[in-house]
Amino acid sequence: MIAARPHRILLSTTGLDPSCWLEQFRRQTSREVVDEPDGASDPSIRFAVVWKQRSGVLARLPNLKAVFSIGAGVDHLFGDPQIPQVPIVRVVADDLTLRMSEYVVWQVLDHLRQGWIYRDQQARKIWLEPWQPAASDLTIGIMGLGVLGSDAGKKLRALGFNVTGWSRREKHIDGIASFYGAAQLPAFVGGCDMLVVLLPLTPATRGIISKDLLGHLRSATPIGGAVLINAGRGGLQVDADIMRALESGALMAASLDVFEIEPLPRDSGLWSHPRVTITPHAAATSDPARLVPIMVRQMDEFDVGMPLENLVDRATQY
Repeated sequence: MIAARPHRILLSTTGLDPSCWLEQFRRQTSREVVDEPDGASDPSIRFAVVWKQRSGVLARLPNLKAVFSIGAGVDHLFGDPQIPQVPIVRVVADDLTLRMSEYVVWQVLDHLRQGWIYRDQQARKIWLEPWQPAASDLTIGIMGLGVLGSDAGKKLRALGFNVTGWSRREKHIDGIASFYGAAQLPAFVGGCDMLVVLLPLTPATRGIISKDLLGHLRSATPIGGAVLINAGRGGLQVDADIMRALESGALMAASLDVFEIEPLPRDSGLWSHPRVTITPHAAATSDPARLVPIMVRQMDEFDVGMPLENLVDRATQY
């Protein structure tokens, strides 16, 4: 029988290097941190910190009290059919929020200032100033008005853009016209010059960026056409429908940080499209130096009877 070592932490990840996370946890807490349970059942582990954990690994922890997700999205957790019925904590940190807002503002401004035209002119050594609309001429629609979407919307408002938002439930945010529910989605999309997607990935949102949704976008905008920016989750979009929308003119341009399959397959036509900007799921990188202290604080507080923060609703999966 394995001797119990109380209050250990399991760090279970795939697809990222765990060494920097292990280092930060060992700096921040006296608890032992391991990357594998002991045997078929390990009663010593109280908390698990995960990113795309191996299926079934959490079911081997009979004394598990809570699971912490490394990333802002938690859909990777629900791919495990054996996930225990314990609280799931999603990461909420100023650093992560600011990084996402930086990405959104960067891409919106690049499309506003018609960066693709200047890059093409530079390659051909052309000196020509195209007509430039103002930020106040455009409406930016944000799908997903949680912590990330709300912050991005406020920063875009500060730059002079008109900002609208859509969410599953009604939200009230100063300066942002709010739409909600399936019935209001077409009207919301139809009022956007640029559509920014920051939704969580759930059964209800999977594949939502589709031919039907993109068909509601404005055909004429102050910058010449509609723009899509997806920095949410790859499963939200149908890559082939985005490509068809670009070819048909329903979309003028797109900035995509996430994809149905990651890394994006080398034979995808999105790589070479002249008006597509691709980033490798890098919009808001989880920095262990900034996130680990938040997790450790919550663990310490939970041990003395305080409630966990930013809990995931299992029914909605966010």
